[in-house]
Amino acid sequence: MQKTTVLQKIQNFKPKQKILLAITSDTFFAFTSFYFALSIRDGNLFPTYIPLEYLIIILIINTVVQSFTFYLNGLYKGIWRYSSTPDLLRLIKGATIAVLTSTSIFFLFNRLDMIPRSAFIIDWLLLVVSLGGSRFAYRLLTDDLNFVTTKNYKNALIVGTGSGGERLFREIRAQKSLEIKVVAFLDVNKTDHGRHLHGLPIFGQQEHYTSIIRDRNISKIFIAIPDASPDLLRMIVDSCNDLDVEIKTIPKMTDFFGKKSYLSQLRNLEPEDLLGRKQVVLDTTSIENMLSGKKILVTGAGGSIGSELCNQIAKFKPKHLILFEQNEFNLYQLERNLKITYPQLNYTTIIGDVKNRDSVECTFKKFQPEIVFHAAAYKHVPLMEENPYQSVQTNILGTKTVAEISSKYLVDRFVLISTDKAVNPTNVMGATKRTAEMVCLHTQKETSKTKFMIVRFGNVLGSSGSVIPLFKKQIQDGGPITVTHKDIERYFMSIPEASRLVLQAGTIGNGGEIFVLDMGSPVKIVDLAKQMIALAGLRLNHDISIIFTGLRPGEKLYEELLIKEENILPTTHSLVKVAKSRPLSECFYENLKGLITASESNSPREFRESLKKIVKDYNPQNTTVIDQCFEKNSSNLLKNLKDECKNIQ
Repeated sequence: MQKTTVLQKIQNFKPKQKILLAITSDTFFAFTSFYFALSIRDGNLFPTYIPLEYLIIILIINTVVQSFTFYLNGLYKGIWRYSSTPDLLRLIKGATIAVLTSTSIFFLFNRLDMIPRSAFIIDWLLLVVSLGGSRFAYRLLTDDLNFVTTKNYKNALIVGTGSGGERLFREIRAQKSLEIKVVAFLDVNKTDHGRHLHGLPIFGQQEHYTSIIRDRNISKIFIAIPDASPDLLRMIVDSCNDLDVEIKTIPKMTDFFGKKSYLSQLRNLEPEDLLGRKQVVLDTTSIENMLSGKKILVTGAGGSIGSELCNQIAKFKPKHLILFEQNEFNLYQLERNLKITYPQLNYTTIIGDVKNRDSVECTFKKFQPEIVFHAAAYKHVPLMEENPYQSVQTNILGTKTVAEISSKYLVDRFVLISTDKAVNPTNVMGATKRTAEMVCLHTQKETSKTKFMIVRFGNVLGSSGSVIPLFKKQIQDGGPITVTHKDIERYFMSIPEASRLVLQAGTIGNGGEIFVLDMGSPVKIVDLAKQMIALAGLRLNHDISIIFTGLRPGEKLYEELLIKEENILPTTHSLVKVAKSRPLSECFYENLKGLITASESNSPREFRESLKKIVKDYNPQNTTVIDQCFEKNSSNLLKNLKDECKNIQ
């Protein structure tokens, strides 16, 4: 308690008081170091070979000279509680100059015949030890004091024993106000397992993470590996499933701000980090040749994929970028972002609907785009089950309109953004997107100028309407998290990765291809939910629960990327495959016309039957409730009309 009280008083000193205390301390060590150097040289506690009156004068002169030298060499510019290697080097330099200066002065006064030369060497060693030892002892004591006087500090584990982990440890230790105490390290490379860093144990991957976290009462985990693999991150998160642990990580090297502290750049671990894959390496030369100096139109430009496509395209300096979007707010947000990020970009914003032929044709006539990326579509499965007319109009008629006008105005390349739900579809959205693919293939037959390409991929992380934003909102609201089925799986890809590969596929195609992006391995949605609970520092079934609500109308357990008869072949890029499309039926166009001219008053069952004539693989599921609701509403509407007629009569 006495030690704690004294240290607390010293820490509360003003800066000038602390410098005065440091000078006093160093002056004392300068005096005692030279005295003991003389004693050690003589072998007695009291040197016998120097008369007492000369000994006192020699000690005073040496102390004054060395103390003055310490000050001139900046020994008091450092902060003792943050003493580090640079401070030690400065101290060694100061001690060396101080000893050489005092030696020179004694030589000038002809006193070296009285003082043994070896005493100065001993003095130098004692100075370095005493000055350095006092500083580092103060640092250790104040570090201990921080945790002795803090009742609510939290134990932390740092993953990574490299330079990042060591630097992060020092920054955390220096920030007393954080009330965080690092108690252990985790070595992922097995090189330092079993050793110690800053006096703390280093555990290896073969250790059971959960037991380490529990035994050491760890409430925070800091991942100090900039490019940690998703496998490692998942392993750490899975270990925290039933524990109240907060997980943070330093940014990836590509996002790192080198001059800032690691501590200030710590961020929450996101689901995208767990599902991330190797960085996509693009053939930027071919993409630049396709986009640079060209007039490019993006439909659905304000959507998740559309807006990222615009960002990626802008990097390649197009001549003119035309942003075609129905949603005013999304277009406004995209424009703001482009204006800030790419101030030199030449772009035009157009609020328009791909179903409106006049609006689309006016845009083509005015701007004459050379490349079209068609991303406009309705994608929400349950909503499209309830609104099949709108799905048909936007996904099919909209695609047909843009494709035909692209062919009319001799566009070089047309890229349709499709989905894995178009493969063996079980819902209206998937069936309409498959029909949109067929529309592009049909249009390709009627033109030799425009190259029509289709790019098919699965779910994108964080897109509007996707499961991750939904889970985040449910976690914020305290739960429960709703999952439709315990076995449901989906493919995931980040929005930037998908957009880059779409551009890459656009350079490969010669017209009429269906490109399939390599989506990696499917992810169980319930596992994703558990990981997001752990990332939020919550405990499953204690802080928040998961409930299974049953498959929604049109939803299936597993998504596919290829139709049975499609043969997949490699392309010049390892993550882009090409599927050999099947020939269209002879009555395709006739059935298509009947579908897109169908009345909005038609029942969902009628729309599904019309889609089934076009998409032979379409197998509607879980649709009974919707049909019953429609029939009930229709009968009520008919009854109301009859009642109105009676009233009029």
